[in-house]
Amino acid sequence: MNAEEFLKKLETELKISKNSEYTLRNYLDANQKLLESANKLPEEINSDDIKQFMANNLTDKAATSIILFLAAIKYAYSSILQKDITAQIKRPKKEQRLPITLSKDEVKKLFDVIKTEKSKLMVKLMYACGFRVSELVNLKIVDFNFPEKIGHIRQAKGNKDRIFNIPEFLLEELQSQAKKQEGKEFLFTGKSGKLSTRNLQKIVSFAAKRAGLNEAHCHTLRHSFATHLLEDNVDIRKIQELLGHADLSTTQIYTHVSTEELKKIKSPIDTLN
Repeated sequence: MNAEEFLKKLETELKISKNSEYTLRNYLDANQKLLESANKLPEEINSDDIKQFMANNLTDKAATSIILFLAAIKYAYSSILQKDITAQIKRPKKEQRLPITLSKDEVKKLFDVIKTEKSKLMVKLMYACGFRVSELVNLKIVDFNFPEKIGHIRQAKGNKDRIFNIPEFLLEELQSQAKKQEGKEFLFTGKSGKLSTRNLQKIVSFAAKRAGLNEAHCHTLRHSFATHLLEDNVDIRKIQELLGHADLSTTQIYTHVSTEELKKIKSPIDTLN
């Protein structure tokens, strides 16, 4: 079996298993790069080839990138050749990094510098509902129940559905946007059709620069949504459901982020006298 046949079989396996476009792209890319680097047939690749590739290409990458690479190789060889050639390779420990968040004032600054009404609405909605960027671009008009003021995220990460509350603040704007899109499938589209996640990333990145913020991306808005809810004393299990996290431990990282709550804690020395 040559490399092209192997990758085609891998693509088929990924699609049958209902993996996301993100997983499909990354798994194919990882296996293609390994095959090109080793310059061997797929069945000739062994753990030494993988280690050599990692030493040459991944030493400066985060642990999550290395773990993803190994997961891609394991999936491919287990599915197609029924063997795990990564079994003897030790996985690095995943770094515990605190997510970057914006304060409420910084979120307002971000909104203020976006001049296009549609762009501003998209960014507001990402923050207001804690959407992943992929969830925003895949929102369909039929996903909205305006009379009930709720919406549905369909087949999000982990193939999970969930509901979200339509913010009262954005209700009229969203209804107006839905009317503008009459006859179309998606709530937001661009000149050439469906928006890409890259479109949204650019909008947020450029707005952050104009607002004088050091760092802000689409996912920063999601992190900020969760952190601000926590600061407003919303139960963490409810936040877990709103974010669509399968595991509460994923949501609990926000308990370490709430700087506004930390600012309220007085040192015991302040109460000595």
